[in-house]
Amino acid sequence: MTVDSNKSVSGVTYTKAEVGYFEKRSLKRSAGLWGLWGLGIAAVISGDFSGWNLGLASSGWGGMVIAFVIVVVMYFGMLFSIGEMSAAMPHTGGAYSFARAAMGPWGGFVTGLAETIEYVATTAVIVYFSAGYANGITDALFGFTLPAWLWWVILYLVFIALNTAGAAISFKFAVVVSIISIAILAVFAVIALFSGAWSVDKLFDVAPDAGASAFLPHGILPILLVLPYAMWFFLGIEELPLAAEEAHNPAKDIPRAGIIGMITLVVCGAVVLVLNPGITGSSKLSASGEPLLDGFRAILPTGLAAVLSAFALIGLLASLQGIMFAYGRNMYSLSRAGYYPKFLSLTGKRQTPWVALAIGAIIGFIALVIVDATGGAAGGGGAIVLNIAVWGAVLAYILQMASFVILRRRFPNAKRPYVSPTGVWGAVVAGVIALVVFIGFLLNPPFLPAIAAIAVVYVVMLVAFATFGRNRLVLSPEEEYALSGGLHGDPQLEGYDSMEGDVFRPDSDLTPK
Repeated sequence: MTVDSNKSVSGVTYTKAEVGYFEKRSLKRSAGLWGLWGLGIAAVISGDFSGWNLGLASSGWGGMVIAFVIVVVMYFGMLFSIGEMSAAMPHTGGAYSFARAAMGPWGGFVTGLAETIEYVATTAVIVYFSAGYANGITDALFGFTLPAWLWWVILYLVFIALNTAGAAISFKFAVVVSIISIAILAVFAVIALFSGAWSVDKLFDVAPDAGASAFLPHGILPILLVLPYAMWFFLGIEELPLAAEEAHNPAKDIPRAGIIGMITLVVCGAVVLVLNPGITGSSKLSASGEPLLDGFRAILPTGLAAVLSAFALIGLLASLQGIMFAYGRNMYSLSRAGYYPKFLSLTGKRQTPWVALAIGAIIGFIALVIVDATGGAAGGGGAIVLNIAVWGAVLAYILQMASFVILRRRFPNAKRPYVSPTGVWGAVVAGVIALVVFIGFLLNPPFLPAIAAIAVVYVVMLVAFATFGRNRLVLSPEEEYALSGGLHGDPQLEGYDSMEGDVFRPDSDLTPK
């Protein structure tokens, strides 16, 4: 079944792909269950090393614990839901693909762009914190530091090279660094427990407001405001559907890897949340750019702390590799379909989207330079870019959960190899929590620069799509699934652009004529 070339559907026009189009944009199946698990852990594990602690000053330790529990509920509901959708749609589009099938081309574009913002900004945040860790380590061990921008360049170049070396290498690296990162957290936990330095009093050392408790020193409202920081423990685990065309058995392994990975991250996050501020004090830790390094410093001699923190840096680098993988595949899928310039989806001999990886790195580097040049670094540049990443993520979460509910009704006959155990209600609960986080951003003045930045990006990209992109779409696997009403599933089994030539009614009635 195919669609006529130059056929207009829902305000967009499909054009016939040139000869060899998909061959120049091929991916290679390289990952099993544990490769996917490693990718998910690697993408997230840096959240245990930096970022989450920035919310302690606002809510105190008690508020962060409550926020942690709330986002755990959200992520489990979301992972069950995207597990079902990814099993039904085993192609690279991820969030864009889900929303494209549920809400048409414009909904797919808006959702895919939100995920691009999330992953490009998240990569920039990790680069920012990694540079801080690296400078702290080189200063302690060798007595020198480098300008932050130079670390940024080094980190981006090294990890572009790693991600373009081949998917098999990326998955193996992800597994290794994930295991090392978890081991570092385990070492920290053991040392913290037996050092005698941990104290309950240090958890509650944020000075309370008049009439407030030590558990919630600034009241209940800050819990809403620190949800984005609690999300940092898990943000990125939802990237696994982006590996669908590189997984050996995506319908089975992506849902399983997501749940196993989430359980792993809950354990790691709980250990850090309880032990790290109990060593250094919540008040002091709330302003730290390298909280785990500060934890090691508090209980070990300077040299030994620096050596262990060098291993801790691996956790940040693990996430740098994992999230870079995500934005590369996200931009690749949107480009392959024509929403972004098509050259971004070229893969080359190693079958990795090297152009998308390079362009995403350039965008992230420019964002860090702008934040630094405007004084953002001195006032918490990492927090500013972190907020951009989280707000992009939250928007993508809301749209994905809406997509799940719509697809259950709209494509009732679509094949679903995995079914969410929480069903529609799981998606609704996850979506409502994401909406609450979204509202929290609007109520928190420090987050407004991030919202303004995202708004500018959306205006520019929507104008560009309305003017150019919507008239140049290609029948990629994500588009075929949507146009076929969920009947076209696995592109590598059924073929690419196999629907070219057949005519379809508008998206409101997707039955072939």
